[in-house]
Amino acid sequence: MALSKEQKHQVVADVAELLATSKLTVVAKYKGLSVKDMQALRKSATQSQTVIKVVKNRLVRQALMQTEALKDVDTGLLVEQLVYAFNSEDEVAPAQSLHVFAKTNPSLEFVGAITPEGLFLHADDVKALANLPSKDQLRGQLVGTIAAPLTSFVRVLQGSQRGILYALTARAESIN
Repeated sequence: MALSKEQKHQVVADVAELLATSKLTVVAKYKGLSVKDMQALRKSATQSQTVIKVVKNRLVRQALMQTEALKDVDTGLLVEQLVYAFNSEDEVAPAQSLHVFAKTNPSLEFVGAITPEGLFLHADDVKALANLPSKDQLRGQLVGTIAAPLTSFVRVLQGSQRGILYALTARAESIN
């Protein structure tokens, strides 16, 4: 069923808002995916607060024109059936969500990504982003790196105390 003019304006406004607030908008071809596959993609993407939308490319172009920072985005690759992944919390989450899904569904292919600054990243750049660790993983690695010397220091201190305890125990046993 075709959208009315008001519905199209609402879709453009919604997409413009998503583009303006998204830290990275990933674009991928989904030709060959079933409705069930798309539902599975949407469900898996919600775990990382990623919004998946299938929108006509013409309406996305209009939304880009309405967003001040994105007016000059190269839209030459926005052709065929495309899915758009938006995330306002994490820069790499949309790329990772689509990348994980594409491992089991090779019909999904990266086209590129749109940054908040108005740059269009190509598919290879998006694949590289998808292989980066998430913010939570990086935070965990940072905490582990910071905590490692402290943990080692505590073990050394405990080792000295144990050594003294063993020496005192051995001395007490030799006296008895």
